Parts: sequence; structure tokens; C-alpha cells
Amino acid sequence: MRAIYACDPAHSRGRLVPEDESAFRSPFQRDRDRIIHASAFRRLKHKTQVFVEHEGDYFRTRLTHSLEVAQVARTMARALGLDEDLTEAVALAHDLGHPPFGHTGEDALSAAMAPYGGFDHNAQAIRIVTHLERHYAEFDGLNLTWETLEGIAKHNGPVAPVTGDGPVPTPVPWALAAYCDAHDLELHTHASAEAQVAALADDVAYNHHDLHDGLRAELFSTDELAELPILRGCFAEVDRLYPGLNYYRRRHEALRRFFGLLVEDVLAQSQGRLAEIDPKSPEDVRAAGRPVVRFSDALFADLKEIRAFLFKRMYRAPKVVEMRAEVTKVVAELFPFFMAHPEELPKQWRKDVEAIEGDETALARIVSDYIAGMTDRFALQRHEALIGGTALPRVL
Repeated sequence: MRAIYACDPAHSRGRLVPEDESAFRSPFQRDRDRIIHASAFRRLKHKTQVFVEHEGDYFRTRLTHSLEVAQVARTMARALGLDEDLTEAVALAHDLGHPPFGHTGEDALSAAMAPYGGFDHNAQAIRIVTHLERHYAEFDGLNLTWETLEGIAKHNGPVAPVTGDGPVPTPVPWALAAYCDAHDLELHTHASAEAQVAALADDVAYNHHDLHDGLRAELFSTDELAELPILRGCFAEVDRLYPGLNYYRRRHEALRRFFGLLVEDVLAQSQGRLAEIDPKSPEDVRAAGRPVVRFSDALFADLKEIRAFLFKRMYRAPKVVEMRAEVTKVVAELFPFFMAHPEELPKQWRKDVEAIEGDETALARIVSDYIAGMTDRFALQRHEALIGGTALPRVL
């Protein structure tokens, strides 16, 4: 049953370019389907989550991560009476704006773009779905509904914070500000409950799968994991129920219990918050002044300890740091190369360059769009062909 505070596709605020409705799909279902069929979504297959894609076939990529987030998000949306299709659409699109090499690539591109307005992966996702995907005859982008765009833009909270006197002027990423000039996404409010669920599903997914990938990479041991908060109890329960279980099944059983505990905590906390706020509409959720979907304070404190462990033992492991330096160099060298040699861009990109008439900032944003869209391996191939380089080291 749909909750009174859930977004109703029959009352969507619509699309920037009006379209006839589908006879058999809701507006949010169409959004989800357009995202899945987008070129940018397919490219997530070869974009880094933590390990660069050449390290092995079993590690998460941005694509498999996004699918896991969508699965968790649908489960939580159903339990809370929310629109599952809108939740899934936001979950599937939340990482579309990531450049190659994960957060390392984003840091490198942000540094290169600092003189030209910067780079933000959430804003880049909006740019992709509103401008860079160019397949439809009547519009650029995917022409998604207002609700889906809002969720992509601010699933992590307001982009322009507010006070009692109204919106506070704060720097908004240029790509997001440019779109909002034409289609106001109300950046000073929280997003819908559906988008907030997608954001927490992201946290649930990566907190779970980063532990799994770290074990597979042998950056830490099962015994070390079993001493961490929350996980200590998960391993104890598995050992009680299945004494003598082999190590691979033991850690899988413990991690799936960890996964379940995170979801249960979010649902319990969110149900309590919703009952306290008692929203009568999606607008009441947006105007609540605080997120309605979140972890409990106690579990969040435990997760901070787990994240600190992962930061030290996985994200900043010596071999991972060495890899970060190498891929940072790839992005840092590609950017000035294309700025100096825009003729090396593909034909369809050169047409955009011809239209800007020597505007350096506009050129930088075109170059940034091109690099951000690259997969890991394509970035490496372009760097080797245009600049020259050696093969990446291996973490594993």
C-alpha cells in the first residue's frame, strides 16, 4: 500500500519537455528504463568502485555497485510504502557522474577543473541525464521527471542549505546551477523519501561489499573483521549455529547478517522518524528540515569505526596508494593535453568545440565531460596512445 507521504507518479511534476504518457508504464518506470538503456549506465561496467577494473573479475565495479544499491533501495521502499520505481531510478542513476578510477579520478578531475568552476560527480550525473545523452529526437538528455532529477541532485541532502530566513546563497556546482536556471529542483530542501532511501541504500551496499572485496583482496583477514563492531556479533551467531563451518562460508554468512542488520536499522529508525514527523504528503517530507531516512545514532557510530578500519587497511593500503598515484597521473595529464589539442577529441565532441568560439572555460567543461565519461581502460588506452605510459601496477 502506498504511503500518504510517497511520491505518486500520477501526480508527478512532469518533464522539462512535455511528452505523451505511456499506456503501460508509469512516468517513474519510464525514467528507470531510460537510465538502464543510457550509454553512461553501460559504461559503469568498466569504472572503478575501489579496485581498478584490471585487478579481477570478482570485484565490484560502479555497475555492479549500482545494481546492489537498487536492490536494497527497492526492498526498503517497499517496506516503507514508497514508490519503488522512483527509488530504483534514483539508485541506478546515483553514480552516473563518476569519472574513471572512482574517487581518485574525481579528485584529479576536480583539481584540473578548479579554475573553471570545479567538478562534482552528483552535478555531473545531472549533466549526463539532461544534456550529454543525445539519442532522442526532441530533446537532449533523457528528459526525466522532476522527481527523479531532484533525487539525483540532492539524495544526500540539500545542496543549498536554508535558515529561518530562506535559502542561503552558497556555491552550487555549475552544472547543477545551469540546469536549475531552466528547471528549478528546489536545491534548498531535502529530497523525497524515495531519494533518501536510495542514499541510505548506497551506504548499506558499500559498507557491506567493501568488506567483502577487501577480504577477497586479502588486505585484511577474517579474524580481524570478526573483531569489529556489529560484525563481532554476526560472526558469533554464525559460529553458534554452524560450528566448524569453512572459512569462506563462515564469512559469507556473517556478512549477510551484517547486511541485514543495516537494513533493519534503517527501516526501524525511518519508521520512527516518519511517525514523529507525521508527513501528509511528499512536500512535508521535503520541508521536514531533517532527513527522515537514516541510521540510528548507535549503529552510525559503529559504522564510523568500521569505515576507519577500511580507510586504513583498504583505501590507504600501500599498494592502493601506489595505484592512486598512477591513475591520478593519467587524468592529470589527459586534461591539459585535450585543452591544448582539442582536435584530438572525437568528431562529435569537436563540433561542440567549434560552437564555443575560443571560450576557455567552455572548452574545459567539454574536456571534463569527455574525460568524465571514460571508462578506466579507455582512459588508459587514450593516455598511452596520446601521451605514452606504462602498464598500471597491480594491487593484488
